[in-house]
Amino acid sequence: MKAVHRVLEPNLLDPDAEGRCALAVMTKAPRAGQVKTRLVPPLRPEEAAELNACFLRDTANAIADATGNVARGIAVYTPVGAEDAYIDILPNNFDLLLQRGNGFGERLAAANEDLFRIAFASVCLIDSDSPTVSAECYTQAVNLLSAENDRVVLGPSDDGGYYLIGMKRNHRRILEKIDWSTERVFDQTVQRAAELNLAVEFLPISYDVDDRTTLRRVCDELLGENAKSTINIAPATRTFLRGIIEREGRERIWPRS
Repeated sequence: MKAVHRVLEPNLLDPDAEGRCALAVMTKAPRAGQVKTRLVPPLRPEEAAELNACFLRDTANAIADATGNVARGIAVYTPVGAEDAYIDILPNNFDLLLQRGNGFGERLAAANEDLFRIAFASVCLIDSDSPTVSAECYTQAVNLLSAENDRVVLGPSDDGGYYLIGMKRNHRRILEKIDWSTERVFDQTVQRAAELNLAVEFLPISYDVDDRTTLRRVCDELLGENAKSTINIAPATRTFLRGIIEREGRERIWPRS
């Protein structure tokens, strides 16, 4: 049986964090009826939870491929007591950090603050809804944050948000007064950086999978006619979606145009 992942204590310095970038994915324990509810239907609640676990598994494995000796993978999780949920999802070298705060913006700000307090040299906060983001994107973020001069790194999502925000310092202002879960998030974040005279570096654009339309999009990308070009991307998500289609037919989750 795999060991439970270590839970980081934000009030304690971690010598292993010094000089490294935290690649920290924000996650909620994948429990039926509590995650990916906008995908029900066409998915059943337990399928939505398992798909959420696949998203996290793919994201965590891409992060693990990008870390090397200059970064570490962290899962910033909720709720308290859910540590066992990640045993068979996260790579063994991942650590856990408990989320704190009420709204989404507060939780991002708290995670950023805690990771810098632990002694990480830079921090990337990453969503768990974009399983097709490649390890190369995470490597690029780490490299950008290792360069001289303060800056912000953003991975844009085409819905107006972002799948990654990276900082070299704890600039809380960048996460304040943002209209979360709207198409204004990315633009407002860039504006906050400008107010602080911070350069902004951009990663390749991606997308979140959180409704019927984007579920169909990820099916097209991973299982469609041109899927061979993405054969190494999101293997857990690909396998899970293919299994549903093989058992119950394409139309249930991936209707034809």
